[in-house]
Amino acid sequence: MTSPRKPIRKAVFPVAGLGTRFLPATKAVPKEMLTVVDRPVIQHVVDEARAAGIEHFIFVTGRNKAVIEDHFDSAYELERTLEQRGKTKELELLARDLPAAGQTSFTRQQAPLGLGHAVWCAREIVGNEPFALLLPDMLHHGDPPCLSEMITAYQEHGGNLVAVSPVPEDQTHLYGIVGVEDRAAKVSRITTMVEKPPRGTAPSNLHISGRYILQPEIFDLLERQERGAGGEIQLTDAMIRLAAQPDQPFYAVRFDGKIYDCGSKLGFLVANVAYALEREDLGPALKEEIAKLLQG
Repeated sequence: MTSPRKPIRKAVFPVAGLGTRFLPATKAVPKEMLTVVDRPVIQHVVDEARAAGIEHFIFVTGRNKAVIEDHFDSAYELERTLEQRGKTKELELLARDLPAAGQTSFTRQQAPLGLGHAVWCAREIVGNEPFALLLPDMLHHGDPPCLSEMITAYQEHGGNLVAVSPVPEDQTHLYGIVGVEDRAAKVSRITTMVEKPPRGTAPSNLHISGRYILQPEIFDLLERQERGAGGEIQLTDAMIRLAAQPDQPFYAVRFDGKIYDCGSKLGFLVANVAYALEREDLGPALKEEIAKLLQG
């Protein structure tokens, strides 16, 4: 009789990046706190994790990121003022988004040594259990949410899982790409992983989209790993080494919703428009305003 799989209780959010592509906006405000409509980007990603049943949210931060910690804490003065003014709706909104005491942890990545290093910085908090990893720049918008689909797949297959999404064939050299046993399947075992393959050499057009479920053995590999592309400790390199072990299969979970790269200015702007258009209180009026702009 096989033992039950350990549940996915914890999620890691690497939020130490400098956000240089959004300067000067990010000179004093972390890029993760820029808003898509009226919610910070990082809040949208935490919402996805919470909807998937995540219980503990681990943020790997850097200098000048204290506002992220403040965002996921009580704001006594603000709440008291809202209460005095009878702003019940706003108070309920803040209470709904506030994690329970002890559900958040923050650890520092003191040097910008890459995504792999950021993940390694969370090792003591994650401990010896599988965990989710969500890149805040990449908003996955769909129903069911991306991480929920991944956890369902994990419960069936176990191992390590990577969310993937198709990109145009002429853009595969820009992404981490996976080869799979069955490109048409919702969940398929990964046969190869390549970081930014040269044009014409990609094993498929399925790119790694910024959502992962990883086994804790990844931490040992990251600790011993030499720096790779860009002089940084690359997560993909460690995943390739982990996948080479016979008891560490990797599966691709195809996400069929929309993905917005909020690490780019265009992706960030498109995300704002897309999310706003879905809102009953904003969508109709916004459509009219966009039509006016397009008419010149």
